[in-house]
Amino acid sequence: MRVAPSLDVSDLPSVAYGPRATLWWGVVGMLMIEATMFAMLVATYFYLRVTADTWPPLGTPSPRLLAATLNIALLVVSVAPMYLMHRASWRSDRRAVALWLAVGTLIGGGTLVLRGFEFAALNCRWDSHAYGSVLWTIVAMHAGHLVSSTLENLLLALLMIIGPIERKHFVDASVNALYWYFVVASWLPLYVLVYWVPRL
Repeated sequence: MRVAPSLDVSDLPSVAYGPRATLWWGVVGMLMIEATMFAMLVATYFYLRVTADTWPPLGTPSPRLLAATLNIALLVVSVAPMYLMHRASWRSDRRAVALWLAVGTLIGGGTLVLRGFEFAALNCRWDSHAYGSVLWTIVAMHAGHLVSSTLENLLLALLMIIGPIERKHFVDASVNALYWYFVVASWLPLYVLVYWVPRL
């Protein structure tokens, strides 16, 4: 009876980063789905704009810029601590990962506070008309990403501080940075769409 040859994988690392980690591919797949969702919202926005007689509807002021502009500045600044955390996670530097995750959590909390002011600055209700509905949906969908990523930052920071931790948790942290980069990058064009396109 012949024995099937076996593959010796004993020399492979037990923990891998980047595209060598299955978690990385899972998150990239999720981000592709989320990017498609945002693309559908953008397409809906422009479809409604093309078919509308006036955009925004008559009597609807354009969204106010202060809170949204402060928020996008804060989001751009947040990339630096998340990048430092990302680099520290590859070195398995527990203290640095915990520190920069804590900073990221604080910044995420600040963006959520500003997002609350953004809703008030849209100058319309979600049920006022199609324009209001699509604006609120875009801002709310992105707010959901801010909430989930900030909570993940918080949980990972607590894990790094309290423990116990394993090397795979540093992979979790590095992948979490990838998700935060997406949250920031996706808002840049959406900010222009929500706050500047109505002024054109």
